[in-house]
Parts: sequence; structure tokens; C-alpha cells
Amino acid sequence: MFASIYLPNFYLQAAMRHQPELHAKPVALIEEQEKKPLLIQLNEVAEKAGIRKGMTPSQALARSLDVVIKARTHTQEKSIQELLLHYAFTLSPFLEATAPGVCTIQFTDNRDLTAKVSRVIAQFAECEITAQAGIAPTPDASFLTAHLARPALEIDDAKEFLAPLPIETLAMIGT
Repeated sequence: MFASIYLPNFYLQAAMRHQPELHAKPVALIEEQEKKPLLIQLNEVAEKAGIRKGMTPSQALARSLDVVIKARTHTQEKSIQELLLHYAFTLSPFLEATAPGVCTIQFTDNRDLTAKVSRVIAQFAECEITAQAGIAPTPDASFLTAHLARPALEIDDAKEFLAPLPIETLAMIGT
């Protein structure tokens, strides 16, 4: 079995980590290094205000004057990625840093996987980091399951789990 631990809006979580007062405000993230900075991630409050990824900061401000525009913080991202690997290694030595904010773990002992992974999700919550985890027979299925988990979900049959999902789900996960 495999598990994927997924930190949604990884870059935004890193930028907002030590500013809990921002959680109630619309917040959008830009990559400062770009010639024309565009919003790359935003929180749910910003989405509800009509702000979308790909907008310029001025377009976001036109939708909501309350929006807070933050720049990526690479040092915080590195710190959280290291924390992700640290917690993943407590589950198994067989893991891969799949992408920023995503780690895939292979288990040789399949007993109590949901409880083990839920413990790691709780450790992230103690650090004020939102994490989700999916457990499935294949790495790809665990990745998809992690995106849909709230906060942890274990499936035995990937085909049975994925078959009823609308194709839009896959498009949403790819972004």
C-alpha cells in the first residue's frame, strides 16, 4: 500500500504560516521573480471574493480592496518541506518527495495505516499546517485520494473509488 501526504496550497501555507490573523482575510500569493507577477495560489476567502489564479495583483484588488498580496517565501517552503519529510520518515523509510508539499510513502506493513497516517496529519495540525492524506494500492491512486481526503482516506479498490468521480475532479487536482 501507498500513502500520499498532501499539503494543499503549499506555497500559500508557507507564506501565511506565522500570520494566523490572515486566515479570515482574502489572501493571494505571487511569484515575485516573474516579469509580470500573477496570482499563483489563493485562500478560500479570496476565491469567494471573486479572485482567481492567473489574475494580476491589481485585478485582485479591483475585486476586493481587503485582499492581502503576499510573495512566496522560499525559506519557509523549504522548512515545511523538511517537516513533511521528517514526519513521512516516521511512517516508513520508503518514501519520495514527489512534489513541493507532496510526499509518497510505500508501506511494507499494512496494519493500521489510517491510524498511523492520521497521527501525522494531527502533528501537522499542531504546527498549524493543513495536511491531507490518501492511502491506496498504487502511488497515483493515493495521490488522487489525498486530494479528496478530509483529512485522511483509505481506499482498497482504486477503480471502484475513481469510477463515479466526474472528470472535472481530475482537472481540479492537476492545478
